[in-house]
Parts: sequence; C-alpha cells; structure tokens
Amino acid sequence: MSTDSSAKASAKPAADAATSLKDRGNLFEIATKQIDKAIKLVNLDPDIAQILAQPKNELIVNFPVRMDNGKISMFKGYRVQHNNILGPYKGGMRYHHEANLDEMKALASWMTFKSALHEIPFGGGKGGVKVDPRQHSKSELERITRRFTAALGSNIGPEFDIPAPDVNTNAQTMVWMMDTYMNIVGAGDRNSVRGVVTGKSVTAGGSHGRAEATGAGVVHCITEWAKDKGFNLDGCHVIIQGFGNVGSYTARLLSQKGAVIIGVGDVGGYIANPEGINPHKLGEHVSKNGTVAGYKGAAKIGRDEFFGLEADIFVPAALELEVGVKEANALKVKMMVEGANGPTYPEAEDILLAKGVDVIPDILCNSGGVIVSYYEWLQNKRSEQWETADVLGRLEKRMKQTYQQVRQYATAKKCDWRTASYAIGLERLQACYKERGIFP
Repeated sequence: MSTDSSAKASAKPAADAATSLKDRGNLFEIATKQIDKAIKLVNLDPDIAQILAQPKNELIVNFPVRMDNGKISMFKGYRVQHNNILGPYKGGMRYHHEANLDEMKALASWMTFKSALHEIPFGGGKGGVKVDPRQHSKSELERITRRFTAALGSNIGPEFDIPAPDVNTNAQTMVWMMDTYMNIVGAGDRNSVRGVVTGKSVTAGGSHGRAEATGAGVVHCITEWAKDKGFNLDGCHVIIQGFGNVGSYTARLLSQKGAVIIGVGDVGGYIANPEGINPHKLGEHVSKNGTVAGYKGAAKIGRDEFFGLEADIFVPAALELEVGVKEANALKVKMMVEGANGPTYPEAEDILLAKGVDVIPDILCNSGGVIVSYYEWLQNKRSEQWETADVLGRLEKRMKQTYQQVRQYATAKKCDWRTASYAIGLERLQACYKERGIFP
C-alpha cells in the first residue's frame, strides 16, 4: 500500500529509528498547545473554547477477523468525531500498529480547523485500526477493512461522517469500505451512498485529481511563497522526508518547476545526491521495494546527515512529530512546508522561526486532499464526473486564496502562520456557534 508513514525515528534530541510513537509525547496535548495560542489571539468565547477542547464522540470497536490460516484474530478500531457544526465529520482512516486514541483526537481536531480555514462545509474526524498492514495479505486486509466498516455501522454515512485514505490506506481500502457500507444500508439506497467515503478509485466513483491533490496543494503554497519572496524555484534544492503519496507527488511537481531533489528519507533509511534524484525513478523503486533504501541513483546517508543537508526547502511528509529540537537546530533551509500532519514540535518551530526559516503549517498547505475530497463528495451527490483540469483548477484557486488570507492575517496580527491559520478557523467556528446557539 502507498503510504506516507515513511519515517518512524524520534524527533526528540536522542533521535533513534527504533523509538516508538508513544515515546514522542502526547500528540493531543501538543495539538492543544498549538491551538491555545490562537484561542488567546482571537479572544475566543470561553464557552466555545470548552466545546472545541474535546471531541463530540470517541468510538472504540473491537472486532474479530478470520485470518488466511483459518484462525481468528481480534483487532481494535477507532473513530473520533471532533466537531460537526460546519458539516459532516470528515477525516482519514489510518492502519498503523501504534494507532491510539490520543493520536486520533489530535488529528480529528486538526481536521475541524483545516476545514474551517478553507471554508469547506465539513467537520473534523479521524480513525483507523491498530494493525501493521505489512504483516497481512491483501485478502486479510480486505476482511479487516470490511469487518471494521461493519463494526462502525451507522456511525459513518455520507451526510454524517465521511472517511478517507490516510497512513497505510489507499483507494482500494476506501472502495472496500464503500462496498461494505452499501451492502449494509440496503439495495434501494446502494447508489445514493457512494459519498460515504472519499479517495475512492475513479472507477468506483472517485474523483480525477485526488491522488495528486495533497502534493499539489503543498506545491501551490511553495509557488506562492516563492512569488512573495522573489525566489526562483528553478534550480533550488529540496529535501523530503517521506516518499509515500504526498512526498512523491510533491517531488514530481516540484521537479517540473526545475527544483532539484537532493535528499529523501523514509522508514527504511535516507539517501542523497547533490546532482539530483529523479522522483519518477525513485517512485518506481519505492513501489517495488517499499522504501527509498537501496536506490542506486543516490548514496546512503544517516538521519542526522539528512537533516544537515544544505537546501532551500524542506518538506516533512512522513508521520507526526518528526522534527524536534535536534532536527530544527540542524536544518539549513529557507522554508519548511508541512506535507504531513503535525510533524513539528512547538519547541522546534520556535527554533526555526528564530533562525528566520519560514514555516508553512500543515492545516494550510497539506489540505489539498480534503479539498478534493469535498469535490469528490459533491460529484457523488450530483452523480457527476468532473474533468481533471476542472478539479485541479478549483484546487489551485482555493489553495492560493487561503494562502493569501493567512498571509494577510499573520501580517496584520504580527503572528506566525500556524497561529494565523488556527485563528481564522476559530473565528469562523465561533461565528457559526454564535448564530446557531446551543440546543436546546
């Protein structure tokens, strides 16, 4: 499966590739710390802050699946529904052996603010299964997915909660979820519920342009930044951590603009070539081998060496909390654009900003996926199929509009871009709560 779970080494000072996610700190507490800065900036109503502080629903399901050898294994699944004041819950489903509730709570809250920032009529959700997909066959993964979907039952739906692909899941996973849900709701409603998930294959009702959407959104932010700074992307040096969907498409699209990818890393290791790494050939290698390690077009380097490479742009596109104090001190770049969700510790961001590094936050720049998911959902509701150019054109327009809004807000309020992004989302959520009130 194509994933962005490409670097599991700790982002804390004693970085070690074997360090597990649970040792990195509580992701929900870190997310709360980030959001609190924006809450103070906008002087958010305490009642609304209290509502947004915790998810509306936290679902945990335990379900049995028959393995290929005939034996039964139990799996734990999650779905956290943070907020739906602006629209149906929306967010990815990840398959990871260290999936946990606090991680899902953080990611679900980020989705709420991401949708609000981009004025998409969705709320925030996140979920997944505690499983290492590398340890299972395709048929076992299908049964895990179908059984998980059945266990969730009416807790998802095209007008209530809409899953999408995430770490270690893809279009095939979404098609299995959709088909299972279709068979649960009954024959008469089968074709009216295609929008229960997004990120499906085009054949099964997905949208053209969805695969490259997140990477394209990252690149739109980079091109806008370059325009603002008078920076020439042609010939600039880029390093990318994570070479799944987001990292690989970002690399391909940047290379089309003349950028040179000089370093790449993932869970298998790190590679570098000062003359440039061909993203298409590297993508073929990763598809075949599951990692960038062993790619003949670049030399093997260590994690510390990777973060110390002389480059202009750094794109963390792996898992959360990869960039800690040690990495921030080592980086020699002009900008960091977060392709992954929550890759940066707050302390590390402070160091980068003090060094004059421009940090474009995740809820702004990696939103291409949820934006095109919204377009896919609309196409399903209308029984339409938009052309690729139309989808990507709409995506570009929305990404650039939001970029300009955040830039203007950050300048006016004299704050960092992450705080500005959250503040814009918070103001929109607060306006909606003020108008609607609390029932009853």
